[in-house]
Amino acid sequence: MHLRAESPAISVSSGISGTSRIITGVSSDSVAFRSKASSKASNSEASMDAHRQREQKWMTLITTVPPEQARKNKKVRKLLGEGVPASVRYLVWSLMTNAKSKGVAGVYSQLSKRVRVAAFADMQRDVKRCFGEHPHLQSTEGPLVCLLQAYLTMVPDVQYSTGLTLIAGHTLLLAPEEDGFWIFVSMMDSALRPYFSPNSAQMEVDAALFSRALDSNDAQVSKKVLVDMGINPAHMCFPWFTTLFVGSLPGDYVNRVWDLFLYEGVPMLIRVGLAIFYCCRRAILEAASEDAILYYLKRPSPTWLPPTPDDFMALAFSFKVKDDDIRKQRIKMERQVKKQAQVQGARLVANSSGISLPRDA
Repeated sequence: MHLRAESPAISVSSGISGTSRIITGVSSDSVAFRSKASSKASNSEASMDAHRQREQKWMTLITTVPPEQARKNKKVRKLLGEGVPASVRYLVWSLMTNAKSKGVAGVYSQLSKRVRVAAFADMQRDVKRCFGEHPHLQSTEGPLVCLLQAYLTMVPDVQYSTGLTLIAGHTLLLAPEEDGFWIFVSMMDSALRPYFSPNSAQMEVDAALFSRALDSNDAQVSKKVLVDMGINPAHMCFPWFTTLFVGSLPGDYVNRVWDLFLYEGVPMLIRVGLAIFYCCRRAILEAASEDAILYYLKRPSPTWLPPTPDDFMALAFSFKVKDDDIRKQRIKMERQVKKQAQVQGARLVANSSGISLPRDA
């Protein structure tokens, strides 16, 4: 925290000497003010120059790095750490998701004009409720409803939930409609789609990975939440992972989370979850109910967060989490869950085939 020195007090006395001191004080304050103003202007110019340089660096990378290699490119990772200017952010997201490889001319327009999907009324309700401050997203014929309509028409096995509206809507706050659609499709295909499946296996796996990370980083809080309160890890992670933290964190924080998530993948979700736990730690330890804890985690007070998005991301990266280990454990656990599901399915088939029906007399 940077503390600003207070201006020296000026004592006022009678007579010429007092007047002299007043004039001297005003004069020195004036000089100090001009000096500060000049310094601020200089800092502002330097900041603008740095911003333009970052823009130029990103534009160069966007035009030279093949999208399919972006998530393995060290220059991309370095620039992500330095920051992403708002003016190029959706282009960076498009690069990171390789969205252009998904896009087919004319497909989006056709999909959005199909017969309304079963969840259309729910979509309309959620759009108005979640994006009340953005009138251009709320219309029945608006970009957000059209995007969701197109996606659910294209991928009918995805179960609609409010999280889809939050993720798609946040994408459209930065990206043009059709570009936003293909970014959304790519994000869903690469990481998120299993969270919206009738089968909750992927959520259970990732929640288990999160609970392990929580226990490794804060045993006291882990014991309070997972043992003493007996909270299911999936109940904590579901509101985060199915929304990519939209609604849980301020918009500019969400932008930085997405910047890094699109490069790092699921380990970034776990890191961000740990950061939220850290910010809510005191409230969690004092909480007397499961509902209170889940509320704090879903919507932490902005005053509990670090002052800037970059400070928040620095906190997220401060935890002891081995990203490669998480990726390996995830694959192993997914195989185990799949094997268990196959065994259970075989048992059900065996049991059903063994039922003897009564014969007609």
